[in-house]
Amino acid sequence: MTFDPNRRRLLGLTATLPLLGGCTVADVLTPPPPPRLYVLSPAKEFTAGLPRVDWQLLVETPLANTGIDTARIALGETQSRLTYFAGANWVDRAPSMAQLLLIESFENSNRIVAVGREATGLRADFILKTDLRDFQAEYNGGTPGESRPVGRVRMTAKLVRMPRRIIIASESFAAQVPAKGAAFTDMIEAMDGALEAVMRRMVEWTIRQGHANVEADPIPAALDR
Repeated sequence: MTFDPNRRRLLGLTATLPLLGGCTVADVLTPPPPPRLYVLSPAKEFTAGLPRVDWQLLVETPLANTGIDTARIALGETQSRLTYFAGANWVDRAPSMAQLLLIESFENSNRIVAVGREATGLRADFILKTDLRDFQAEYNGGTPGESRPVGRVRMTAKLVRMPRRIIIASESFAAQVPAKGAAFTDMIEAMDGALEAVMRRMVEWTIRQGHANVEADPIPAALDR
C-alpha cells in the first residue's frame, strides 16, 4: 500500500486545528463575510448666477498618498495615526470615487457643455488636475462607536489650459463636518457632507476661472465645439 504525502500533510493540519484558539476546520476554511460598501453623493445645488460655458473639461483622477489611495474607509485616531474601519469599504478607491462624483457634480451644474475623464477620449479645452490630501473621519483621541467624529476632506486643484498646458489657476478646498452622533452611519453622513461641500466649491471655482480665461483669451474658432 502506498501513502499519499498530501494526505499526511492534511492530517497534520487537522491535528493542529484544535490548538488554534478552539477553531474548527469549518472556521478556518470559511471565508469572512464581504465588507459592506458605501458610496457618497455628488454636489447638486450651486450658487445662482454661475456662468454657462461652451468649452470642454477633462477631470483627471486625483493623486493621493497610500494611506487614502484605497477602498478602505480611513479614520484618524489622532493627528499622526491613520487606521481603517473593519468590515466596511467605499465602493471604489477613494480617488476614483472622488473623480466620478466630481464629474457628476459638473454635470449636475448644467453649466458646462461637456465633461469627462481620461478614458472617454474627450478633446479637452481645459484639464482639471487634483490632489486628494485628506479623506478620513477624525476622532482626535476619541473611540469609534462612542465619540462623534468629524468628516474631513481636503483637495487641491490646478486648472490647465489646453493645448498649451498652461496652469491658469490653482486653489485649495477643505471642509470639516461634525457627525450628528457616534454611529457609523453618522460618520458616513459627515463624510458625505464634507465631500459635497468641497466638490460644490471646486465646480464653481473651475467654471468661473475657465470662463474668465476664455473671455480674456478666446478659444480659436477652429477648435470651437
